[in-house]
Amino acid sequence: MRKTILSTLAVTALAVLAAGQAAAQYTGPNSVPVTTVKQLLDQGKDEQPVVLRGRIVSHDGGDRYTFRDATGSMKVEIDAHRLPAGRSFDDRAEVELLGEFDKGLRSAEVEVDEVRFLR
Repeated sequence: MRKTILSTLAVTALAVLAAGQAAAQYTGPNSVPVTTVKQLLDQGKDEQPVVLRGRIVSHDGGDRYTFRDATGSMKVEIDAHRLPAGRSFDDRAEVELLGEFDKGLRSAEVEVDEVRFLR
């Protein structure tokens, strides 16, 4: 009985520590700075890691959305499993998108790896 209680306490303590570490975000050298749509479209490189802040203003079908910030708008691709479960949102929700810039000959978009709601 005593071993069971100690084991349970140890597992709980490790889970609490792991949860605290998962919430930490690195902000030192080589972290990806927030960029704007204009900067990305004017100077972005294919496969460049990006962080965008603004709003998702329309759902264009499937996993395609239109993102807008103060400098412009662009297409983004967000797979359903990348959206927080149980969280609905509209065009007024402020978001931070983390992903990779895909620059083709005729189009440019961000393939989103993570969506964070700011408010």
